[in-house]
Amino acid sequence: MSQAIRTQKITTFLWFDHDAEAAVRFYVTLFPDSKVLDETRWGPGGLVPAGTLMTARFQLAGQQFMALNGGPTYRFTEAISLMIDCATQAEIDDLWGKLTKDGGEPGRCGWLKDRFGLSWQVVPSVLGALLGHRDPAKAGRAAAAMMQMSKLDLRRLQDAHAGR
Repeated sequence: MSQAIRTQKITTFLWFDHDAEAAVRFYVTLFPDSKVLDETRWGPGGLVPAGTLMTARFQLAGQQFMALNGGPTYRFTEAISLMIDCATQAEIDDLWGKLTKDGGEPGRCGWLKDRFGLSWQVVPSVLGALLGHRDPAKAGRAAAAMMQMSKLDLRRLQDAHAGR
């Protein structure tokens, strides 16, 4: 790995069976300030064919991640997800569509799995304020509306919060 790459104290590490390269290449297309920072390749006798990506350090919206092609030992679960803070419904719609395309699976309450099996939460920036409002009736209405949704609808959440 290049010494010029600034590392952060804690980096999310993602274990893929064999498709880390495709996942990384896809993920860096989703957000501004995203790029592949460094790669290593498997040599002969590795867990996957020689020349296959072994690790990739990459950046998504300025945040560094590491991906590994480590074979089928481990799988992603919904216990870990990447949450995307979205300013607008257009951003929610765009990212939801890209992440569920080509084999991704929509979930409930803004959660989904992409085609690589990684779980994401695509949520509006105001969700925490709506669900955590000091008025329990407003918060409860927003939570009840969210529980009925797959992809989150910002207008419906705000209307429920307001009692409309």
